[in-house]
Amino acid sequence: MDILIIDDEKIIRDATTQLVEDAGHYAETATDSSTALQALKESPFHLALLDVNLGRENGLDLLAEIQRQHPQLPVVVFTAAATIKTAVEAMRRGALDFLEKPFSEAQLSIVLSRVQKHRKLAERVVELQTQVASQSPEPVFDSASPAVKEVLEVLFRAASTPASVLILGESGTGKSVAARAVHLRSARAEKPFVTVNCPSLSKELLESELFGHTKGAFTGAVRDHWGKVKAAEGGTLFLDEIGELPLELQPKLLRLLQDREYERVGENTTRAADVRIIAATNRDLRKSVEAGTFREDLYYRLNVITVEMPSLRRRPDDLLLFADKFREFFASQFGRPVRSFSAPARHQILAHGWPGNLRELRNAVERAVILAHGKEIAATDLPSPSANGVVGGVGGDVATAGNVPMVGTAVSLEELESAHIKALLKTLPNLADVARVLGIDQATLYRKRKKLGLD
Repeated sequence: MDILIIDDEKIIRDATTQLVEDAGHYAETATDSSTALQALKESPFHLALLDVNLGRENGLDLLAEIQRQHPQLPVVVFTAAATIKTAVEAMRRGALDFLEKPFSEAQLSIVLSRVQKHRKLAERVVELQTQVASQSPEPVFDSASPAVKEVLEVLFRAASTPASVLILGESGTGKSVAARAVHLRSARAEKPFVTVNCPSLSKELLESELFGHTKGAFTGAVRDHWGKVKAAEGGTLFLDEIGELPLELQPKLLRLLQDREYERVGENTTRAADVRIIAATNRDLRKSVEAGTFREDLYYRLNVITVEMPSLRRRPDDLLLFADKFREFFASQFGRPVRSFSAPARHQILAHGWPGNLRELRNAVERAVILAHGKEIAATDLPSPSANGVVGGVGGDVATAGNVPMVGTAVSLEELESAHIKALLKTLPNLADVARVLGIDQATLYRKRKKLGLD
C-alpha cells in the first residue's frame, strides 16, 4: 500500500516510516494540514496515518477535510493522548481505526492488515457495482456448438489446477470472458482477477505496469509503484493479447512463469509471486515463434492447456440464439418494446459474416434495438450481409455465414441457391413467406426444393 504519514514530530514520522517500509509498503510524510492535503492532491494513497495533535492544528479538523476531499481514503488516527472520548470522536468523523502512541510493530501490523481487508472489500464492492451497472449476457456459455462445448469442458477441467492456460481465437470470440470463468471456477476465485492489456503501453510503461517500479527508476517515477503482479497476489493474472508482448519483456515473463519470481524496475530485490497465469491472443504464436518475434521457450511454457475459441461464423447454430439474448438484454436496458426479429432480419443475421464475432453482434443488436420502430427488429435495422467485407474461411475453405456460402467465393450457382433456400426454410415460418422473399410462386419453390433435394 501507499501510505501518507501526517505528524508534526520528526522522530515519530521517521520511526513510523521505517515500520511501514519494513512491512513492505511505501511511505511519504507530511508535517501539517497544508502539506498533507497537497500530497493527497498530487498522488493517490491507500491510507493516511494521522496524528490528532499537529502542533497548533487539530488533527480531527484535518480528518474532516480529508473525508470531504477524499471520501474513499481510509484514515487511521493516532495520538499520545488517547482517551475514549478522542477515539469515539475520531471514529464519528470517519476514521477507520485508532492507535495509541507509542505503538509497537505488531500493533501497527494488525491495523495495516485490517486496512488491507477493508480496501479489498471496498474494491470488491466497486467491482460488483460496475458489473451490475454494465451487466450484459455472456452467451458464450449458452452455446449450442459442439466445438465451443468441447473448449469449455477443457477450460473448466483445468480451472481447479494451477496450470497456465492459453486461449487462442479471433477478437470478439469471448476469450476474456472464458478467462474470468476459469478464475471463478478455481481455488483462487476469492482473490483478485487482474488484467494486463499487452498492446496498450510502450515497452517501458508496460514493464512498470506489470512488475512495478521504484522511485527514480526512470523519468516520471516520483514514487514507488507496485505492479499488476503484486495486485494479483493469490489470484489470477490475465495477459490479454500476449502475442503483442515486446520481445524484451518476454524473458521476465518466462521467469515469472517458471520460478514465480520477479523484480521491480529499478531494484535488485527478488520478490516471490503467487499468481496463476492465463493468457490470450488472436495471433498465431507458432508463426510468431518462426518469425522470431515470440520466444519459443515462453510459447512452450504457456502452452500447457491451450484452447481456441471458435469464430462466430463457425457456429451457425449460435447466431440466432445469441442475437435473441442480446435483444432481450438491450430491450430491457433501454425500456424498448422490442419482442423479436422479423423473418428477413433473422435471415440477414445468418447471411452476415460477423468478422467482429460476438462483439460485433452485440453492437449490431444494441443499435437495432435503439433504431427499431415497433416490437420487431427489421432487416434495415441490421448491417447488410456485405458489411465489413467478406471474411474467408479457415484453411482455405469456402467462406460461409451461417450455413450460407458467401457471395464471391468459389461455389456454383446451384450450391448458392440451395444454401440460400435451405436458410430461408429454416428461418421463415411458412412456404408462402419463403416464396415471397425469393420472388417466385409456391409451385416453382416446390419444384426447386424437389430438384435440390430439400423436401
